[in-house]
Amino acid sequence: MTKNTTYLVTGGAGFIGSHLLDVLLADAATMEVRVLDNFSSGRREHLAHHEHDARLKIVTVELLELEKIVPHFQGVDQVFHLAANPDARWGIDNTRLDLEQETIVTYNVLEAMRRSKTPRLVFSSSGTVYGDVGTTVTHEKLGPALPTSLYGAGKVASEGLISAFCSTFGLSAIIFRFGNITGERTTHGVIYDFLRQLSKNSAQLKVLGNGHQAKPYVYVRDLVAGLRFGQTRCGALPPGQFDVFNLAPDGATSVRFIASELIRQLNFPGPTQINYGESTQGWPGDVAQSRMDSSKLRAAGFPLPRSSDEAVQLAIQRILNWLPSRTSATDDLRLPPDAKPVEAV
Repeated sequence: MTKNTTYLVTGGAGFIGSHLLDVLLADAATMEVRVLDNFSSGRREHLAHHEHDARLKIVTVELLELEKIVPHFQGVDQVFHLAANPDARWGIDNTRLDLEQETIVTYNVLEAMRRSKTPRLVFSSSGTVYGDVGTTVTHEKLGPALPTSLYGAGKVASEGLISAFCSTFGLSAIIFRFGNITGERTTHGVIYDFLRQLSKNSAQLKVLGNGHQAKPYVYVRDLVAGLRFGQTRCGALPPGQFDVFNLAPDGATSVRFIASELIRQLNFPGPTQINYGESTQGWPGDVAQSRMDSSKLRAAGFPLPRSSDEAVQLAIQRILNWLPSRTSATDDLRLPPDAKPVEAV
């Protein structure tokens, strides 16, 4: 990596962003990391172990306020734009959420980069841009992009803005379309939801949908390694160019596998009854089946080290190890009191 690099990470206090900070601050070549976060879903507990590192600059700011964020882009070498609505379901009740937190926020980041002459961007997009294509294995040139959620629509719009800003103003960018991300410091998602239920009653688990929903899962630290690979790839692009990669393993993991593996690793003293619904979807706009082709990323030099099932097993183990350390947490995510966790096989 380039020496004396200054990074800016939007959403740096979030699930993915905080893991990225761990890696950036572990690099002696990092001169400074600026975090822009409104802390709507990001958490200060994720950053507490870096509180004595003078290279970390945390700015509490709303990315919708363009004029307030522009000064923080001055002198930045690389932007990682991770800030977003973290849960696609939230856009059902607030239909402006993804317009603001995906599309407008991405425009503001790009405009701040343009004004500050910040050259490079790595962007977190999503496999939801492909829409509901069943078990078709999606590749980067599959189209048209017809998302079924407002979250996916916001990502499509953001990708379009990145393409236009690169072509018009000479920025360079790497766009990653993520599979489902899982691991410690989770703030949402199926494992998070199941744990919240089981901490209240380990004898019953309610599943949204029939449990046959299946998607590719990536362990969060493997994803961060991919982001760093994207940074290197971005640095090799000429001004005005961008590239798009799927970042997900082949295959998929079902909700039924996740539920049974979580219960197995929690090792409750009594049985847990899993109550499945009838719908093929977990919620309106949910893509029940997703498969992603990451051969382009492998050919470029970055193979993910784990299958989807392996990523889920490791993530559950790491989450259960992490939960007891959250002594100052104010939410209701905790290790169920009657659990006796076992290591994943």
